[in-house]
Amino acid sequence: MQQHPFQISRKIEYGMRAMIFLASQPMERMVPFREIARRMDVPEDFLAKILKTLVERNMVRSTRGAHGGYALARPAREISFLDVIEAVEGPVVVNVCQDGSNHDSCKATGSCTMYGVWKLGQQRMLEVYRHTTLDRLAMSDLRVPEPAPEAPARPPAESR
Repeated sequence: MQQHPFQISRKIEYGMRAMIFLASQPMERMVPFREIARRMDVPEDFLAKILKTLVERNMVRSTRGAHGGYALARPAREISFLDVIEAVEGPVVVNVCQDGSNHDSCKATGSCTMYGVWKLGQQRMLEVYRHTTLDRLAMSDLRVPEPAPEAPARPPAESR
């Protein structure tokens, strides 16, 4: 039998990659857009749209210019996996009957035996996502190295 996984959208996956990359950097460091795309293997066009959304949702801050780039808008320990998912895709629902409408959209409303299972599954999944924060997902090998400081100019050697 062929497996059919619940699938996370590319938008969520790429948004999560970008956020984990930013969580792996010091808070004050602005990371260039192309660096994020290259290091996290995210197509630039798609990443641009995702980062724009994350900036609009106050998850990421951006600056323009030669030293511009992106950084987390608040500490990684304050941003959950669920925050990122909902910022890029909206509220998570396992089944349409879990969308907050008291399962009125279902024809079997009163007699549905699956409703409780879907609800419990969603609650547990959201609990895991809500309690997993970016600081726990940050990876030290993603840290962008500090640029090497320029050596001070040496005064010219005096003639003897």
